Amino acid sequence: MADDNTPENSGYHALATLLESIEVGLVVIDLDYRVKVWNGFMENHSGMTANRIQNQSLFEAFPDLPKTWLTRKVQSVVTLNTRTFTSWEQRPYLFRFRNTRPVTGTEEFMFQNLTISPLTGTGGQVEQVCLMIYDVTDVASGRRALEHANEQLERLSSTDRLTGLLNRGTWENLLDAEFERYRRYGHNTVLVMFDIDHFKQVNDTYGHLIGDEVIREVARITREALRQADRPGRYGGEEFGIILPETDIDGALVICERIRETLATTVIHTDDGDIRCTVSMGLVQLTDEPENYMQWLQQADDALYQAKEGGRNRSVAIRP
Repeated sequence: MADDNTPENSGYHALATLLESIEVGLVVIDLDYRVKVWNGFMENHSGMTANRIQNQSLFEAFPDLPKTWLTRKVQSVVTLNTRTFTSWEQRPYLFRFRNTRPVTGTEEFMFQNLTISPLTGTGGQVEQVCLMIYDVTDVASGRRALEHANEQLERLSSTDRLTGLLNRGTWENLLDAEFERYRRYGHNTVLVMFDIDHFKQVNDTYGHLIGDEVIREVARITREALRQADRPGRYGGEEFGIILPETDIDGALVICERIRETLATTVIHTDDGDIRCTVSMGLVQLTDEPENYMQWLQQADDALYQAKEGGRNRSVAIRP
């Protein structure tokens, strides 16, 4: 009878205990992808015991595994007799385990890193493959949260906080880029500048908070009237600009009149009463005349001035 207290048996039990207790998934498969080892981590997260999955095909037990991808990875490990590693950034997970960590409860599934190692027999040939699955949900969640925060900061740095439109600096950069695009390709493009008529009276009568409500409503109506490719921005105070790419002056005039007419018939409900407002709009189609985007902007300002001088609540287009 074998002595359970021999160094060999003691070492075996210690190793078995270690494999069952480590917070890493350990799966050993043969070259036909039949499961030979399935440790406690895998039992806990899959709900499948080692006895149940023993000698089963891994792909039959888990039909949602990326079979083509994993097979290619395993075959490479077997052929080259060298381990390979993939991170959650390349593939979020191999096994679709639910995330059970309370700290990272916002993530639905466990993010995983994966190491695939060859296991050789006495003859030096690869006979089995070991998959080690590492739970990196904390790291992935933190990275994703940081990326989301950076995206929000970038968005906030480029948008006007009151209206959600592009702020002046970002919008002018796009205007400059559109000018250079015209210089290169010659596509039709129109610039619109407009502002709210008699806005000072709104501020003087109702106060700046109500004035802000009016500006927000003008921005909302403007945004809803535009196409996805159009670029509206708040230029400053009650003045706005719109870049209309791939648009001629007649098409731009239709868009501007839709905005102007909608605003003229809109009642803005505030705590201090109902307010109506109108806008004056100046449009200019880009030609070869301006030497830079600032001269193009000046042309649109001149058209806006003509709209105001002509009685306000109107659109004035400078045609090429």
